[in-house]
Amino acid sequence: MTNVKESANFIWSIADLLRGDYKQSDYGKIILPLTVLRRLDCVLDNSKAEVLKKFEQVKSMNIQNLDPILNKVAGYNFHNSSQFDFNKLIADPNNIASNLRNYINGFSEDAREIIEQFEFDNQITKLDDHNLLFIVLKRFQEIDLHPEKVSSMDMGYMFEEIIRKFAEISNETAGEHFTPREVIKLMVNLLFMDDRDTLTQKGVVKTIYDCCAGTGGMLSVAEEYLQELNPDARLEVFGQELNPESYAICKSDMLIKGQNPSNIKRANSLKNKDSEKQKADQFINHKFDYLITNPPFGVKWKKVEKEVKEEHESLGHGGRYGAGLPSVSDGSFLFLMGLMAKMKPKEEGGSRLAIVFNGSPLFSGSPSSKKNESSIRQWLIENDMLEAVIALPNQLFYNTGISTYIWLISNNKPEERKGKVQLINAVDLYKKMSKSLGDKRNELSESHINDITKLYGDLMESDQCKIFDNKDFGYSKVTVERPLKENGQVVTDKKGNPKPDSSLRDSENIPLKEDINEYMQREVLPHVPDAWVDDKKTNVGYEINFTKYFYEYKPLRSLGEIREDILALEEETDGLIKEVIA
Repeated sequence: MTNVKESANFIWSIADLLRGDYKQSDYGKIILPLTVLRRLDCVLDNSKAEVLKKFEQVKSMNIQNLDPILNKVAGYNFHNSSQFDFNKLIADPNNIASNLRNYINGFSEDAREIIEQFEFDNQITKLDDHNLLFIVLKRFQEIDLHPEKVSSMDMGYMFEEIIRKFAEISNETAGEHFTPREVIKLMVNLLFMDDRDTLTQKGVVKTIYDCCAGTGGMLSVAEEYLQELNPDARLEVFGQELNPESYAICKSDMLIKGQNPSNIKRANSLKNKDSEKQKADQFINHKFDYLITNPPFGVKWKKVEKEVKEEHESLGHGGRYGAGLPSVSDGSFLFLMGLMAKMKPKEEGGSRLAIVFNGSPLFSGSPSSKKNESSIRQWLIENDMLEAVIALPNQLFYNTGISTYIWLISNNKPEERKGKVQLINAVDLYKKMSKSLGDKRNELSESHINDITKLYGDLMESDQCKIFDNKDFGYSKVTVERPLKENGQVVTDKKGNPKPDSSLRDSENIPLKEDINEYMQREVLPHVPDAWVDDKKTNVGYEINFTKYFYEYKPLRSLGEIREDILALEEETDGLIKEVIA
């Protein structure tokens, strides 16, 4: 079964066996852990006999930890020392529950912890009580998930397809789990592009981190990209994920591919202290060469508000959130700042970062004395770390049709990019899918990915690409006052200065490149000569008005054209009425 969708549909069809005994929303509790278990089973199949032989030889020896010895025989970072596998399990239907538990307990620690994340032991009892355990396992035994048959990339697609189906029937958001692979491929292209010379060196070792790792798609695509570019290179992958099922899938993938499974943590990336219920950011003091993520869009951070505000106020720029705090209704910028705290210093070569956002981080938050989204953008741009923003086509993601953007960030820009930000409008670069997947109706072809990558790499102005100075995005929000008048007379304070009339108070956003006084003389004073600016209330803000920069003026249609259309419609309608009457 080489077709990914066919395999995913076959696995999902097993859920039909659960109908009646399980709620639809609980199907995933069976299907996901058993898919992982079957994948691990197939991976270990070739070396199972050798592992059991070695286990018999060494189990009586006084060796505290047998895992490294048996892992070596298995050829992976995990093994299974139980006598059972899927074939032997179904050969003994009468003892299937106890044998399955024996089989799961036979896994080495890292692999066993993966299954535990699914809390599958409870389901074994329930399936057995309903006489379903044997027939469900028998169906899983019929599908071959060995890496020679199903590559790591295809397995990732299969998990995503299964999760998407599971999310659809249980009304959850599949988008919290994964990003379309073609979007990841584009992000990885852009992330690695300027470093190709370094990455093609013999024996080079680089690190990449995803703070919302999901099922590990971004880390897998990055690893495969580097492997294709330079087989002698090694990319060490690190990730954190809050959702237990996604974490387990991600960790199992890393285990199979020979990555260090302890580099994948189940934790809340936004927190900096563990609580009884939840682990906090496990990479708080780590630095990485590359950082990549697609945080959930518009996620509320009310649950961690206390800790985040405490870190912002007590640590400032010594912590992760010194630049400001976004609205509690959208934590996108928190994930960004958390990643930026893990960038290597410039003197060590710096780091590059790619993140997917919706439109909100481009403009939300008005400049004020309180540090908010606007001050986060200001910090990012004034420190010359924003390299490019790419507007993607709509309807690329599984759970939303809204506009999305890739932000590229670097703390060591190449010379030609210093002091500049590149905006790329790729909204028209897509092809329609033959069949929709949730809200995903469009996709990027290989040529679209190449075109966008080229637009970025060429750094040349065109209809689709604009290049701006950092300062172009900044403005002063000035408070314009008018005098308070009583009986037609200006009211003054003790010093003889006019008192402002709060009912006439207004504000103006004046580009940073403009002189405030000159702007007032030209735009305001000709209309209200008695106005003045209260300098104490001036705040600097930054926003990226993408639509304005790529706006195309379309002249209005002439009255003659409109009249012709109306007459033609009237004629057509008249004909239809006559047909009906006749």
